Amino acid sequence: MVTRMAFLPLLRVLQGARKTRSWAELKLLLRDRFFPARTTCANGEDPLPPLLFQIATAYWLSQAIYVAAKLGIADLLEAGPLSCTTLAAATRSDSRSLYRLLRALSSTGLFSQVDKERFALSRLAEPLRSDIPGSLRAIVVTIGEIHYQACGELLHSVRTGSTAFNQVFGTSLFEYLQQNAEASDAFNRGMTNLSSLLAQAVLLAYNFSGISSIVDVGGGEGELLRRILELYPGMKGVVLDLPNSIGSANHLSDGGRCSYIAGNFFESVPEGADVYLLCGVVHDWDDDHALKVLANCREAMMKNGRMLIIDMILPGANSASFSKLLDLNMMVMTGGRERTKAEFHALLDAANYRITRIIRTMAPQSVIEAMPK
Repeated sequence: MVTRMAFLPLLRVLQGARKTRSWAELKLLLRDRFFPARTTCANGEDPLPPLLFQIATAYWLSQAIYVAAKLGIADLLEAGPLSCTTLAAATRSDSRSLYRLLRALSSTGLFSQVDKERFALSRLAEPLRSDIPGSLRAIVVTIGEIHYQACGELLHSVRTGSTAFNQVFGTSLFEYLQQNAEASDAFNRGMTNLSSLLAQAVLLAYNFSGISSIVDVGGGEGELLRRILELYPGMKGVVLDLPNSIGSANHLSDGGRCSYIAGNFFESVPEGADVYLLCGVVHDWDDDHALKVLANCREAMMKNGRMLIIDMILPGANSASFSKLLDLNMMVMTGGRERTKAEFHALLDAANYRITRIIRTMAPQSVIEAMPK
């Protein structure tokens, strides 16, 4: 009754508008703002809400995907469809709530509902499996946990210019990861999985021939360097990162060609390599911190050494780009940033390097090659 009374003034306006020329304009406004034109499908699908509303509520879907990844649903469905009761028992979940989650995800094509109770894995959800090349499960988990919480304080970063992650967790991202093993494990595995995918694009784009030694600065578990060494058997490499980032990676079989050094690249980096590799490192930091890392690398490298920075490059002002959203993520997570081509030139010039070339890859990242001046 209350709702009906609240809508009575609007209904009177609509009735009056029907009798005037303004009805066409009002109908167009209602369609565009509230009820976007879409014919109800034969299978009973509902019309979609306005696009802006879909975008604003996109986190509903991203968090649902995170829950499915955290519970390991894709791994359980690898062998074929299972009932929601079976899945709930295996994941220690509430059966009815899990059903509602999988029903919602099936409506987006992430899973498929084969009958009233059973769900199956779709091609779209394959990367949520843990045991396949290109797995995205770990990165989805870390995005759904610490990234999601930090992004909830995006307003704090925009208003103050400070890092939202520090506001939420009381410490910086990398200090937090050193103190929280579970979060660190998900983060490191996620970075390793992404590095495995990125490595293919980098190796197709950049020729590492003639390089005898590489230092992968901030290289985590060393996945990118390991892929490079596989293709160039005459090369040796060193991974430098914090102890919790390296983890047990130094037990990987590399024939003694790859070593792991626990250290802090703001203090020093291993000396004497042909190439210093910074993959996804520069964008973690503001200019002052990035300059410190670049300066340490320049001091350590040989006279004719090279710097390779692998990062996204922001396009022009009106160009659509994932890097512009990633830039917001860096703002809230570390206080870092994505940079334009001009900003990379300015940063490297300030660090006493000159950019020799920028090579696009099949991935969103580019390879920025630079040499000391």
